[in-house]
Amino acid sequence: MHKVAVMGDQDSIYGYKTLGLSVFPETDKEEAIKKLKSLADGGYAVIFITEKLADQIQEVIDHYRNMMLPAIILIPGVSGNTGKGMNAVKKSVEQAVGSDILFGDGK
Repeated sequence: MHKVAVMGDQDSIYGYKTLGLSVFPETDKEEAIKKLKSLADGGYAVIFITEKLADQIQEVIDHYRNMMLPAIILIPGVSGNTGKGMNAVKKSVEQAVGSDILFGDGK
């Protein structure tokens, strides 16, 4: 069975533990990179990462982007929504279907 993890600052992710997800409070760039790699190699199929943390480790996230697993999904943190997570989902959908299904062809 695949596992689901959440990474980010403590205030943003602590509530996910009540849903049964594994939470990993990380704010340091180097530690976050190590943790993401260990989760990806450790059988986690889905890894949610706060947008703020993702900004710091984008190059590592990009490494996993074209792999089947893990799916890395950006989520807003307590500091707010930057829109980066929605843009990443939009880009993935465009790659999968070849079109922007959220906004059509601009008409």
